[in-house]
Amino acid sequence: MVRWAEYAIFWQVYPLGFTGAPRVLSDEPDRHRLRRLVDWLDYAVELGCSALLLGPVFLAETHGYDTIDHFRIDPRLGTDEDFDRLIGAARERGVRIVLDGVFNHVSRRFEHTEWFRRRADGTYDVFEGHQHLVALDHENPAVARYVARVLDHWLERGAAGWRLDAAYAVRPEFWRKVLPSVRQRHPEAWFLGEVLHGDYAAYAERSGLDSVTQYELWKAIWSSLNDANFFELAWALKRHAGFLETFVPQTFVGNHDVTRLATCLTDERHFGHALALLMTLGGIPSIYYGDEQAFRGLKEEREGGDDAIRPRFPRDPAELAPFGWPAYRLHQRLIGMRRRDPWLVRAQTSVEHLTNRAVALRAHSAEGEVLTLLNIGDEPYRFPLDTSGFSVIGAPSSEEGPGRPVPGHSWVVLRRPDGPGAASG
Repeated sequence: MVRWAEYAIFWQVYPLGFTGAPRVLSDEPDRHRLRRLVDWLDYAVELGCSALLLGPVFLAETHGYDTIDHFRIDPRLGTDEDFDRLIGAARERGVRIVLDGVFNHVSRRFEHTEWFRRRADGTYDVFEGHQHLVALDHENPAVARYVARVLDHWLERGAAGWRLDAAYAVRPEFWRKVLPSVRQRHPEAWFLGEVLHGDYAAYAERSGLDSVTQYELWKAIWSSLNDANFFELAWALKRHAGFLETFVPQTFVGNHDVTRLATCLTDERHFGHALALLMTLGGIPSIYYGDEQAFRGLKEEREGGDDAIRPRFPRDPAELAPFGWPAYRLHQRLIGMRRRDPWLVRAQTSVEHLTNRAVALRAHSAEGEVLTLLNIGDEPYRFPLDTSGFSVIGAPSSEEGPGRPVPGHSWVVLRRPDGPGAASG
């Protein structure tokens, strides 16, 4: 595992939406919109983030996942110089940038049509029925060489790693062929694969990727809160514990492909519960831009159905609506808590107490022990746990404390500085 990534908190940004770029590529001159991100780096750092997970920036027809040329910055966003400026500004602040690479499929305008994968009838294979997204032939050695060149090029230009879009649609052995030579030249580079379902651990092992996306945990978090069914969360945490034995997943409660957390939750009082889980469970957490301001947005399966979850940000943080700043400050507190206990990235979590509406989770390592108590019932709940030696490190108000009932629809995070061995001594 690349060491810097273990301690990273990511702020994920979809740049075409964030900067208000046109939805479709045109002949307009370079617009230098990428520079707007420079003005938001301090905002991300003050939030507590140490890395930027940047959506597609390469020449594409529409949404960025229909790439035309992986070696050229999309003119809707700017130029190579704008990219260099962003990298330099991020480096000055100690922020690493991970790029989004789409290598399963490309635009039909992609130059190397001889690399397109064909069906038995001779027509081009496409990605999940999208006729404008043509699948690459990953059995062709030229494709592997091309992907390695792209990865190398932008790592040389200052990127710290790659998110590999739709990795689940590519046989893991392809990445196993591509990555070793890239890692030899860039040993500190971090590689994240987008995997939706299946055996995450097996895919990570067979591909050689550092991490994959933890969609199972994302779903269990909001679904268990909505359904008042923490048994679903407990089941997902068993799976999560198994993943952590072989790799460190990327964890999230929102990203560019799903309905916003604030919209997804049926009870807005449980927003903090979801965030407390994200910041106390093992994994490498990311915050999707706007979630830290409690943005709302519904993803729809239609043309333009992603627009609501990929909005334009204003030019300056001062232009954000005032009602979003309490959510930002909550993120600050919980991210700060996470960064003070970096061992949580690999922490194993056990379920200490479980009902439909109340759960107690114990994250532990030799370096410490954290209890996360969640109550989504209407009445205060007293957890039957010994909390002597613990202190409050996270709560929505000052009313919560060790040994006290957790108020209805509230939560509290407690910490004991000793390892779990001290608890039984």
